[in-house]
Amino acid sequence: MALTEETVVDVVTALEDGQLQVRTANVIKKDGVEISRTFSRRVVVPGDNLTNEDSKVKGIGEALHTDEVIATYEAHKVASREN
Repeated sequence: MALTEETVVDVVTALEDGQLQVRTANVIKKDGVEISRTFSRRVVVPGDNLTNEDSKVKGIGEALHTDEVIATYEAHKVASREN
């Protein structure tokens, strides 16, 4: 009986303001047959460091997080704090 555990990014959703919603699945298998799957979610915002991200998240983030998108996101954050 061999148990294995695998963590995979299975969903990346890009929002209009450049945020990336990332869902990660933790898959447990027994003798190659999936017996458990749990999920966690997190958000990557424009300007976040993408160095240690999964290749899917990194690729989407590099394409989407342009200087303009980062500046607009930061300006919106500042404006939201002032209100």
